Amino acid sequence: MATSAPTLPTLNPLGHSPRMARDPLKLFTDVVHECGDIAYLRFGPVKAWCLSSPEYVERVLVTAASKYRKETRGYRKLRLTMGEGLVTSEGDFWLKQRRIAQPAFARKALEGFAQTMAACGEQALERLEGPAARGEIVDMAQEMNRLTLQIAGLTLCNLDLTGEAQRIGLALDQVLKRFLFLFTAPVPWPEYMPLPQNITFWRAVKTLQATVEQIITDRRRAGVERPDLLGMLMAARDEETGEGMSDRQLRDEALTMLAAGHETTANALAWTLSLLADHPEITAAAEAEVDAVLGGRAPTVADLKALPLVTQIFKESIRLYPPVWVLARRCAERDEIGGYVIEPGQYVFFSQWSIHRHPRLWANPEVFDPSRFGPDQPAPSRFAYFPFSRGKRQCIGDRFAEMEGVLLLAQLLSRYRFTKVSDAPVVPEPTVTLRPAGGLPMRADRR
Repeated sequence: MATSAPTLPTLNPLGHSPRMARDPLKLFTDVVHECGDIAYLRFGPVKAWCLSSPEYVERVLVTAASKYRKETRGYRKLRLTMGEGLVTSEGDFWLKQRRIAQPAFARKALEGFAQTMAACGEQALERLEGPAARGEIVDMAQEMNRLTLQIAGLTLCNLDLTGEAQRIGLALDQVLKRFLFLFTAPVPWPEYMPLPQNITFWRAVKTLQATVEQIITDRRRAGVERPDLLGMLMAARDEETGEGMSDRQLRDEALTMLAAGHETTANALAWTLSLLADHPEITAAAEAEVDAVLGGRAPTVADLKALPLVTQIFKESIRLYPPVWVLARRCAERDEIGGYVIEPGQYVFFSQWSIHRHPRLWANPEVFDPSRFGPDQPAPSRFAYFPFSRGKRQCIGDRFAEMEGVLLLAQLLSRYRFTKVSDAPVVPEPTVTLRPAGGLPMRADRR
């Protein structure tokens, strides 16, 4: 058994915390290039490991998953907003909630959702008509957030939240931008420090929670059962006690689905448009495929198999810019990985950002190459490519998100060609998700 693990040098008494706060993407990339597939890190008094091998990731998420829990500082901070939803809850409580929610993401339910996606996509295309005709600059990151929030509201709560998009979007932006500070601050409970940013953060949390609570209240008053996720959660009963979910449980689950269900796909679409703008030859090929399949009409779920290149483009985009860029667990029971002992209480990190760009796992990892997901290529290891995580905690909405991303991308390409208005590189901003810093200003030209 090895005794001295590779580690990035640091003389800072806070260990690697300042680097994590300043540029976590570079930190995890440097670990891969300088230390290899396992490295020891320290964040103040917290001892941690960074895992960059598919074999090690599989051990934490699947093989020895019972030894690792979500009792990390990051998940504790997420609970400030999302409570005990599917992303943050654990154990039997999580399993019960997952079973209740699962039918809403079954294949038949997804087919109905596709119709809603196409209808919302058509409205988004119409909103771009004016700016396109006038040659105006549009923030496509903001537009994608508006579009996916509308879809999330209709499919999960049967409500069109377009009118609430600015208020909800601003609140969510304020919460997410504060997350990295709350996660990396060298003091305990940084969210309670008397800082203006924390006042803004708590107001944003209240806005999000109050919005969802009002949705639940209105639904109860209406007394009408609806076949959406919220309706299924409200109708669910505990098998042993016969009790339904409390309003707090409903709020946590609905808020988790509403936030996670639109933020990740919006970012994925924004990054995809950015990448395509840099690769006109790939864009032209995708447009030809879309034109041949759709012929100007809205896409349906039946078109997915006929859009292989668009699907490959979306998959390659979330390889390079995974919406969720890092996962973490806390060791609950002594384990051994790669010849090193992981003690209870220690953290393990594994970053989709760095593993998806690992030079040992990917040929030309920094290059945007959708053909790597082509039918003539071997499928990547399930733990070298895991934009939606893996194991029993794999994202419940993974098929929803991929279907939404492919259908909306095809719809956008069918009518517009998007170009950047600046040669400056688009910089990733790692909050809870991976956003384009400062948005994505583009021109949408009618094809």
